[in-house]
Amino acid sequence: MATETVAKPRTSARVHVQKFGTFLSGMIMPNIGAFIAWGLITALFIEKGWFPVPQLGGFGETDGVANTGLVGPMITYLLPLLIAYTGGRMVYDVRGGVVGAIGTMGVIVGAGIPMFIGAMIMGPLGGWTMKKIDSIWDGKIRPGFEMLVNNFSAGIWGALLAMLGFYGIAPLVSAFSTGAGNVVQFLVDNGLLPLTSIFIEPAKVLFLNNAINHGVLTPLGVQQSLEQGKSILFLLEANPGPGFGILLAYMVFGRGAAKASAPGAAIIHFLGGIHEIYFPYVLMRPLLILAAIAGGMTGIATLAITGAGLVAPAAPGSIFAVLAQTSRDSYIGVILAVLLATAASFLVASVIMKTTKHSDEVDLNDATSRMEQMKGKKSSVASTLTGTGAGAAAGGGVGVLAGPVRNIVFACDAGMGSSAMGASVLRNKIKAAGFPDVKVTNAAIANLSDTYDVVITHQDLTERAKPATSSAVHYSVDNFMSSPRYDEIVELVRESNTEGAVTAEGPDTGAGTPGGASASGPATAAAAGAGAGAAAASHGAHAADAPVDAAPAAGTAGAPEILARESVVLDGSATTRDAAIDEAGRLLLARGAVDEGYIAAMHEREESVSTYMGSFLAIPHGTNAAKDHIRKSAVSVIRYPQGIDWNGKQVKFVVGVAGVNNEHLHILSSIAKVFTSKEQVARLEAATSVDEVLELFGKVNA
Repeated sequence: MATETVAKPRTSARVHVQKFGTFLSGMIMPNIGAFIAWGLITALFIEKGWFPVPQLGGFGETDGVANTGLVGPMITYLLPLLIAYTGGRMVYDVRGGVVGAIGTMGVIVGAGIPMFIGAMIMGPLGGWTMKKIDSIWDGKIRPGFEMLVNNFSAGIWGALLAMLGFYGIAPLVSAFSTGAGNVVQFLVDNGLLPLTSIFIEPAKVLFLNNAINHGVLTPLGVQQSLEQGKSILFLLEANPGPGFGILLAYMVFGRGAAKASAPGAAIIHFLGGIHEIYFPYVLMRPLLILAAIAGGMTGIATLAITGAGLVAPAAPGSIFAVLAQTSRDSYIGVILAVLLATAASFLVASVIMKTTKHSDEVDLNDATSRMEQMKGKKSSVASTLTGTGAGAAAGGGVGVLAGPVRNIVFACDAGMGSSAMGASVLRNKIKAAGFPDVKVTNAAIANLSDTYDVVITHQDLTERAKPATSSAVHYSVDNFMSSPRYDEIVELVRESNTEGAVTAEGPDTGAGTPGGASASGPATAAAAGAGAGAAAASHGAHAADAPVDAAPAAGTAGAPEILARESVVLDGSATTRDAAIDEAGRLLLARGAVDEGYIAAMHEREESVSTYMGSFLAIPHGTNAAKDHIRKSAVSVIRYPQGIDWNGKQVKFVVGVAGVNNEHLHILSSIAKVFTSKEQVARLEAATSVDEVLELFGKVNA
C-alpha cells in the first residue's frame, strides 16, 4: 500500500519576518521595566535632567574622582546582559541564558558602546550552542559527575563565546551600528526621516513592527539617547497620533458597528497603548493607510523641526508612557507631534471616508478576522470591536492561549454528573479527531484553579468559573450532550496542536451566537465522535487521578456496584420534574448510597442550574456542598416513555447520580456514549427488560 505524503504549506516571507520580530520582542519586552527605570533615572539625574545629581547622573567629580553614576553602567552592562540572558533562556532555559550573558560580555567590552544588537545575537547563540553541546553527552555522564560536567562545560564554552564576541562579533556589530546611525543621520540632515512612515505605518498593520522597532529603532535609539540625552527614533513607531486620528474619523463619519466601537477602541489605543486595536479599521478601508502615513510623517517632521525626542522606549505606546519618557526639553515638541499627527490622520481619513462608499457595519468582523490571521494569533482586544470577544463563546470570557490546548475542564456545581457526561462526550470527539493526549477532565467550580487552557461550563455558571480561571478560554453551553460548541473546541484543539498553526483565544463565534443549541431529539452521530473508543481520563480536581477506563466496572469481583438491577425502572411514575427527581433520589436512598439530605440537595441543584443534558436526558444530582450526604457511589436510571416536561424540554430518561471520587465515572461514560448515538437511544427507548438497559450501558449484573 502506497504511503501518502502531505506537503507542508509554504510559509510566506511576511510570516517569517513576523516570527523574527516576535522573537526579538520576546527578548526586549520582558525587560521594558529596566528600560523605563533607566529612562527615568536619565531624565531626572543627568546634567540636563530635572534634578541633576552628579553621583547618580554620572557627570562631574567627587573628591577628584570622576563620577560613574547609574546611567552609563545600566545602559552599557545591565540592559544588554538582561536581553542576552532572556534570549538565551528562550532557547535553552536558565543554562542557555547564563552562557548567552557570558558571551555578551565579550561583545560589550570589545565594542565599548551599548551592545543591544550584540546581545540579541549572543544571547540566543549562547543558548543554542550550549544546547547542542549538552546533547553530545546527554545520558553518557557517570552518576555523581553531572554537576561537575555541566558547570565546567558551561564555564568553558561561555569563556570561548566571550572571546568570540570580543574579537569577532563586536567589530561587526559596531560597524553595523555605525552604518545604521549614519543612515539615520543622513535622513535627518536631509529632512527625509518623515519618509520612513511610508514603510513603518503599513508594517504596523501587517504586524511587522516588532522586527523594525525592537530590531533596529530601539537599539539605535538607545545609542543616540546615550550620546545626545534623547532620541527621535523612539517615537517613529510608538506615536499614538496616527491611529487615534483614524479612530476619531470613524467616530464622526463611520457607520454601524464601526462607529459604535470606535470610542472604546480610541481609549484603548491612546491611553492603553494597544495600537493593534485600530488595525481592523484600516483593513476595512485599505485607503486609510494613507491617513496613517500622513499622520506618521507629520509627527516625525514635527519632532525633527522641534528637536524633540524621548530618553527611552515608550512601551506600550500609550500617551502616558510617551510623556513619562519625554526629555525635559522636549515636552512641547512631543505633544505637538502627537496632536499634529492626530490632526493630519483625522483630516485625510475624513476625506477618504466621505468620498468612498462602504458598509462598515458588515465588514468590521471580517476585518478583525483578517487582522488576526496576519498577526498569527487571535487578538486580546478584539472583543472591543466585535462585541463578543473574538474567540469567546457566547456568554464566556476571553483568555489567551500561549500554546497548544493540553488541558480542558468541564465545570459544574458538584463536578460529578453533568460535567462528567460532557467531558466524556468531548473527550471522544477529540480522540476521534486524532488528539488523544489532550486531557479532558471534570471538576466542581469550587475546586477550579487557573491551570486549564479551556473551561466549559453551563451558561448559568460561566460567571462563577471565570474568576478562578481567568487565563483560560471559556465556553458556555446549555446542552452538555450535543452542544455545537464542541465542534468549535475540537477545531481549536486541531489548530493549536498542529505544527505551524496559530495560537488563539478561541474561535470567533460572532455576536449573538447562542451558548449551545437545545436538543429536542437524540444527538447526531457526529456529536458522538462516531467510532471513538472508550473514554479516557476524567478526573475532577476533587477526584483521584485515575483513568475512567481503568476504574473497575461495577459488578466485577471486588468492585463497587454502581448501577444495580434494582436501580433501573423502565416505566417511571412521576409526571413532573420535581417528582422525577424525588423518584431518582429514592432509588439512591434505597441503595443506601445517600441520606435524605441528598435528595433535598438534588432539588437545590436543579433550581440553580438545570441538569438537562439534551437527547431526552436529565441527570439530577446534589450540590457540591452535599457531598457529606453521600455514603457510596450509585446511579439510578428511570425511563419515562411518555416524557415529562423539564424546564421546557422533553425528558424521557432520568439518571440520578451520587458519586464519590471516580467510582461512578465509568458508568457515566457508558451512558454518555449511549446518548450520543441515535441508534443506541432508539434501542434504549425500545428496551423491554432491565437486562437490555444494563447491557447497553456496558454492564450486566447477575
